[in-house]
Amino acid sequence: MLRDFILPIMEVDGWEWLVAPVHQLVSWGASAAMVFGGVVPYIPQYRDIKRTQNAEGFSTYVCLVLLVANILRILFWFGRHFESPLLLQSIIMIITMLLMLKLCTEVRVTNELNIKRRSFSDFDLNYFWHWNKFTDYVQCVLAFTGVTGYITYLSLDSVVFVETLGFLAVFTEAMLGVPQLYRNYQNRSTEGMSVKMVLMWTSGDTFKTVYFLLNQAPFQFSICGLLQVFVDMAILLQVYFYSCYPQKPVSHTTHPASTKAL
Repeated sequence: MLRDFILPIMEVDGWEWLVAPVHQLVSWGASAAMVFGGVVPYIPQYRDIKRTQNAEGFSTYVCLVLLVANILRILFWFGRHFESPLLLQSIIMIITMLLMLKLCTEVRVTNELNIKRRSFSDFDLNYFWHWNKFTDYVQCVLAFTGVTGYITYLSLDSVVFVETLGFLAVFTEAMLGVPQLYRNYQNRSTEGMSVKMVLMWTSGDTFKTVYFLLNQAPFQFSICGLLQVFVDMAILLQVYFYSCYPQKPVSHTTHPASTKAL
């Protein structure tokens, strides 16, 4: 009788020893997915651009949106601390977007003939975010960081300012797909855009939104995460529509190698 009583207790204790490490591993895995998962969709796009030497299908305004959103999110952290994985995600995303900008700028300058020199220091709004050198983009990012950082430093005691800053950070990120959505609409095509990238956007944003809800992240994160998923779905609908009902003939981009050969 005593043996029959002790064995169930030992089994329960055994399950507790098993559940605790598994729960810890799942927690670490979810955190790692949050930190690095956001940059994964841009790997196939980066490789496609590098392979084809054609950046026409990718909107560099996506980089602008993510740079602004993640800089604001880091500043929001100083006013209201949130989970470290989300902070690390922002830092890694900023580095990734700068690498994407560098590649797109180099490819565009290489492919364009008789390109007119445009720089950030010209302060010409007509050519904003259409500069010829990567250093101009870096100067713009540093200027934005310096100005917003100084304003944040002066306003950290204001709860309204901090909460508004947090909303702007995640709302800007929620608008991530809008430049690509608009570019596809203008071109009446999704040619040159990596469908893998958008599928990864959708799966990543869905995971991220669930992560926000389960970990009780600031409410701004959850609301804007849902909005981001809806935008991703709209882009996927464009992929389906423009592939089934082409709006214009498919253009054949001349490879830079053949141009040089001529």
